[in-house]
Amino acid sequence: MSSVVPDPAAAAADPVRILNIANGLTVLRLALVPVFVVLLMTGDGEDQKMRLFATLVFAAAVITDRFDGAIARQRNLITEFGKVADPIADKALIGTALVALSLLDLLPWWVTVVILFREVAVTVLRFWVIRHGVIAASRGGKIKTVVQAAAIGLYILPLSGVFGTVRWWVMAAAVILTVVTGIDYVVRALRLRRTSARAMQRAAQARAERSHEPT
Repeated sequence: MSSVVPDPAAAAADPVRILNIANGLTVLRLALVPVFVVLLMTGDGEDQKMRLFATLVFAAAVITDRFDGAIARQRNLITEFGKVADPIADKALIGTALVALSLLDLLPWWVTVVILFREVAVTVLRFWVIRHGVIAASRGGKIKTVVQAAAIGLYILPLSGVFGTVRWWVMAAAVILTVVTGIDYVVRALRLRRTSARAMQRAAQARAERSHEPT
């Protein structure tokens, strides 16, 4: 009796398990957010030791953000859960840190409002153009994220004097990059809706319908 060897090409690919290292790092980042808040808010932000611990936790969370996406792409561990959870974790970390710093009067509220408004607006734009395509993260956007994280980290630390002035300038750079990259995203979203394959097809159909209209 001869055995039949299955064709490897015909075998269905194994689905990516939701329990993987990339998603684990994303979940860890989400779990670190409340820990960070408790440490930062201890003693109304006056406990310098707790603020140092809060800085370490914030840095650890930022590091997971640098690695989870890269690991998912390199090891082909991309899942629908990761696509949704990763940006949620990012916004939860940055947004919570900004709000907490403003509640403690360590950071002006207008800075928090500007940055959070930009993030919400970009999210809305993503949904607005999703049928036309995906707008890839720009180099400026990636730099903005790094500078934001650095600025927030400096504000979490109990700094004063020259270092307090330095962190103000770093945050100013973060705000400028936030606004500039936000405007760039709007421009690219409008261009995508105008030049995507879907937009061109609809424009061609509209021209065809007009050409068949009786004169």
